[in-house]
Amino acid sequence: MMDRTPNLGRFFCLPMLLLGSGVGIAAEPAPWRLSSALDLPDWAEVAVEHRIRYESLGNQFRAGRPGGDQALALRTSLLGQVRTEPVGAVAELMDSRQHLSDEGSPIDTGQVNTVDLLQAHLRWNAGALGSSGTHRLVLGRETLDLGNRRLVARNAYRNTINTFTGADWLWTSGSGATIRGFALLPVQRLPEDVPSLLDNQVVADSQGFGQQLHGVYATSAAMASDARLEAYWLGLFEDADPARRHRRLHTTGGRLVRNARPGRWDFEVEAALQRGSSRTTTGSTVDLDHTAWLLQAGAGYTWEADFRPRLGVRLDQASGDSDPGDGRNGRFDTLFGARRFDFGPTGIYGAVARANLRSPEVRASLQPLQRIETSLCHRWIWLENPSDAFTAAGVRDPSGRSGAFVGQQLEGRIRWDIMPGNCRLDTGVTALFKGSFLDRAPNANPNGDALYAWMEWTFTF
Repeated sequence: MMDRTPNLGRFFCLPMLLLGSGVGIAAEPAPWRLSSALDLPDWAEVAVEHRIRYESLGNQFRAGRPGGDQALALRTSLLGQVRTEPVGAVAELMDSRQHLSDEGSPIDTGQVNTVDLLQAHLRWNAGALGSSGTHRLVLGRETLDLGNRRLVARNAYRNTINTFTGADWLWTSGSGATIRGFALLPVQRLPEDVPSLLDNQVVADSQGFGQQLHGVYATSAAMASDARLEAYWLGLFEDADPARRHRRLHTTGGRLVRNARPGRWDFEVEAALQRGSSRTTTGSTVDLDHTAWLLQAGAGYTWEADFRPRLGVRLDQASGDSDPGDGRNGRFDTLFGARRFDFGPTGIYGAVARANLRSPEVRASLQPLQRIETSLCHRWIWLENPSDAFTAAGVRDPSGRSGAFVGQQLEGRIRWDIMPGNCRLDTGVTALFKGSFLDRAPNANPNGDALYAWMEWTFTF
């Protein structure tokens, strides 16, 4: 595979010129909407979103992959919904495909899912009987976000989106507390083989009772200092299928959060314990006792000043597996969670994952203009257990003698709402500076430090 390191001067010249020309632009009118153009009634909506993103990665960090890589990721959705009460309906088609990748690219169903039904459900809303609050029931195929999206998420940066089929009930009290319960079948994105994905072949997705996700998620009303407390249980149950890891996992956790606002401190703490059984790989026939954990803690301050500056620190930890031969699996499983908001870009990069990780971060953000947001993040990366893998790269030293320090990640990002509600530009650069582990591990890639750059345009109508 060719070494396709990005030409950063050419890559950023257009957005930099646009940013320069955007200084002092008057406020835009209300966003243009397809529903208004079609003169639809208030209870009906049709919306289209198209996203195009060019990605380039120099010095691949994954084991066994030489050179660099590039991809052109396209994602288009067509959403229609009926907002009548108490019963409504939602349908959404999604087309996610790639170009420029080849057989040496880390391509999977995270990049490609061509022409499929993302959502198709009925929704029932009603006031609670005999008490304050409301009920909402969704039946059919849907996408969903839970909490801060670490375990179940509708993916934002990734080119494809998790979706589920089943029943989802939400109760909201008059004070804002919620209880949510669901029984869902995760949808399997197809095809899965590399040649079909490279050709963007159309194959209908499927779901079955061989994989089930059940859960309860509760959120308190606002407490002292405007904080909220969340608690959850998630159960993932898989049949013994060669294509799956026969996971039978119970994940129990809680989260305390105070959102960022100008002139005050914000914070977040989340912890989860995962118990059950799993297999280390698909195709394995050995069930292992599974005990793993997750911990995240962070705080920041947003100044009540021009440009809304914020400075924050955080620590992310997730357990790893200490010994591949001890009959136990200690590596945390992030289930159906997203990771871009915690760990930087995914796509063909995605260097940091929520498993076998100990990683502090410093993050600064600034809003120099009303429609422009900038951020700079510096992250240090260690393995929680040196004998387990740096999972996103597939690099491992079972002896643990290569040490635990993976390296450092530095990310700079700019987001600009060129036409608010209709057109957004998201662009930036991420560098992974290799530490001792990525230099010494037996199967570590001999390439130098990795450099990833992207430019993304999103059009919404």
